[in-house]
Amino acid sequence: MNRPGRDDEPDRFYTLTGGRAAPTTEEFDPVTLVVSECAPAAAMQYEHAAILSMCLQPTAVVEIAAELRLPIGIATVLVADLLHAGKVTVRHPEFDTGPCGDTFDIDMLEKVLVGLRSL
Repeated sequence: MNRPGRDDEPDRFYTLTGGRAAPTTEEFDPVTLVVSECAPAAAMQYEHAAILSMCLQPTAVVEIAAELRLPIGIATVLVADLLHAGKVTVRHPEFDTGPCGDTFDIDMLEKVLVGLRSL
């Protein structure tokens, strides 16, 4: 079964990111929210323009990767480029407490993650 994005030639990803495998200045969590600060420009790289169009409302990095059918690492590099250019803002998740002030159970979250990966 061919999975678009994941089974593409590595050369495509290398070209999209200029050879970078991870953001150089910013650390992104998959649930970091991204919001566009401007409209896409005509001369922009397609993926950058798509991210700006997609992020009119807060959108998680993992959603951007899924929509563009890119590995999460490539999506974070593209978002970091836009952040560095001032075209998006990001809001990182806070993992210390839940919405009601209670603490998250990291063990439970890891079990959920393992379960999701096994699907």
